[in-house]
Amino acid sequence: MMYNNVKHKLENGGKALGTFYELGGSGAVESLAIGGLDFFIIDTEHGPADVESARDAVLAAGNHSITPFVRVKDTSRPSILKMLDIGAKGLIVPCVETVEQVEKLVSYAKYYPVGRRGFAPVRASAWGFADFAASAESLFAISNQETLLIPQCETASCLEHIDEIAGMIGVDGIFVGPYDLSVALGKPAQMNNPALLAAIDHILKTCHKYNKIAMIFAADAKTAKKFFQQGFDCVACSMDAILLIDAVKRMTLEAME
Repeated sequence: MMYNNVKHKLENGGKALGTFYELGGSGAVESLAIGGLDFFIIDTEHGPADVESARDAVLAAGNHSITPFVRVKDTSRPSILKMLDIGAKGLIVPCVETVEQVEKLVSYAKYYPVGRRGFAPVRASAWGFADFAASAESLFAISNQETLLIPQCETASCLEHIDEIAGMIGVDGIFVGPYDLSVALGKPAQMNNPALLAAIDHILKTCHKYNKIAMIFAADAKTAKKFFQQGFDCVACSMDAILLIDAVKRMTLEAME
């Protein structure tokens, strides 16, 4: 139940491709899995999902090899704790600004001795009946190992402190939000601007420096391929709603031409 397929794929030299999950419903999760994606990100920042609907998506993922991540809605302790308790294998945390903020995130997301995550019998440990939860020591160690904490670098302040943040014990990787980062740099949506490209490359190299997961959003498959070639480990390509609309548009054009 706790095994993180994406984490172990990366450790074995692989790359991971996913998308954002906005549409809701178990059928959408299963379709993404059947389509061959490695992970999906339940978006509670911009999307409509919250804890109960996120739990249902995590349950649907359990029937397949796809790994459920959650982009939390904020940096509060309940937002971090509840998504881990329902079984999310990784958290993407938006709007990160300071080192102190990330230190708090680690304390919320990781069990002792790395952090101070609250203990309770929850779904992620089969309410304490999972084999790995037989002892507190095992529960803490395996949960800390298999659940990923990934702050999102999309602000000027996070970029300024990226070396301290990426190097922090308990931080498993960095997710680059290129669009919001372009705004933060004063180059809104200029995706080929040298300042933005240099910032992305700096974040990537910093992740490599500390042996942390380098993750980024890509609007399309061509851009995703470019990021993989650049050295990123994980790419979240587009979102389920956009992928569906694009597929329907192509089908409509082909059928009606």
